Amino acid sequence: MKLLDIVHPAAKILVDIAKSQDSDVGDGTTTVVLLAGEFLKEAKPFIEDGVHPQNLIRSYRAAGNLAISKVKELSVSIEGKSLEEKKSLLAKCAATTLSSKLIGGEKEFFAEMVVDAVLAIVNDDRLNLLGIKKKPKKFLNPKILLLNIELELKSEKENAEIRSTAVSVNS
Repeated sequence: MKLLDIVHPAAKILVDIAKSQDSDVGDGTTTVVLLAGEFLKEAKPFIEDGVHPQNLIRSYRAAGNLAISKVKELSVSIEGKSLEEKKSLLAKCAATTLSSKLIGGEKEFFAEMVVDAVLAIVNDDRLNLLGIKKKPKKFLNPKILLLNIELELKSEKENAEIRSTAVSVNS
């Protein structure tokens, strides 16, 4: 997106939203762009009818507050639940974040693994061992390897190796 020369104001907003999401979280850029695009699409008829943008912003804020209230209303407390009930609820929460990832086919397995790991740390009061890794915003002194062979090895080749004998560093 950095290479695109975007001129339309709404498109610029979508690019900014994607960049902000990417720098803050490192994931979810498609989701925020699709949601923002839908908000813009739904706002268009109102703008064409002469509704002031500030009124739309106020309405979107009110809708956001209503959505937050509804989420709180639907939330489930884990206080007073047995360990198995807590693990089950937490695994469901973890599984929702794994749906679109490469491991989506095994999301139940990985969700249980995540819950077990987090509970092992929380129960021993070792929250300092819990780390959140974000993808780096930039790379310093990156190295790029250019190959003139395909990287996907055919299944009939066993114990295949890739060796690079001629290496040059271009700055």
